[in-house]
Amino acid sequence: MGGGAWKVAYADFVTAMMAFFLLLWVLSMVPPDTKAGLAAYFSGERNFDSSSTSPISNNPFIQNTDKIDARDIKISEVEKSHYAIAQKIKQLLMADAVPQSASGISADDVGVQLRVNSDIMFRPGSVDLLPEGEKVLEAVLKLMEEYNLYLVVRGHADSGETTPPYTSAWELSGARASAMVNYLVQHGVKATRMRAVSYGDTRPLKPGIDEQSRAMNRRVEFFFHRPEVMSYSVVY
Repeated sequence: MGGGAWKVAYADFVTAMMAFFLLLWVLSMVPPDTKAGLAAYFSGERNFDSSSTSPISNNPFIQNTDKIDARDIKISEVEKSHYAIAQKIKQLLMADAVPQSASGISADDVGVQLRVNSDIMFRPGSVDLLPEGEKVLEAVLKLMEEYNLYLVVRGHADSGETTPPYTSAWELSGARASAMVNYLVQHGVKATRMRAVSYGDTRPLKPGIDEQSRAMNRRVEFFFHRPEVMSYSVVY
């Protein structure tokens, strides 16, 4: 009996090799641009690159959105919506509707995120919108009107930024996130499509106490995602 065991192992090896070469053959039939976009989407690289300081994230998913025609490849409706949203945000960035020097976009398998520095959106230590902040919210409003999206607004603040009546980073970041959601509600977006979340200073992009690091950590994030994942903890 023991003499035939190698046959089972050999059969498993041959099966694995056949599957491997079949995969290589399928990949060889996919155009290079499509392959690059899909590889980025299905690899770990599609996760948020929160440390990126570039206005257009180095996330390959984002870089390849304008190279992929969703009509020509077999992808799900979810993936098509992600490509469309990412393309729209890129257009807003390039058109200066959102300041490129203080923003970034990234994506994962749940949705697409727009990150904007709080310093260009709000007056220091307050929820008072600056003119650039209104431009950002107008851009977000257009996305919400054009697509059936749900939105999580995440507020991040710097503990050294707080002034009365906000005595902690939690209160300030929460007030700002709520103010942005309220703005969108006042302009016609249903409140049931949105959530406001406060992170205070618990999720810094760049650890450190120098002013450059603190300034980078003061930010808001608009996370656009499909309705069916509204209750998932991953979106918060």
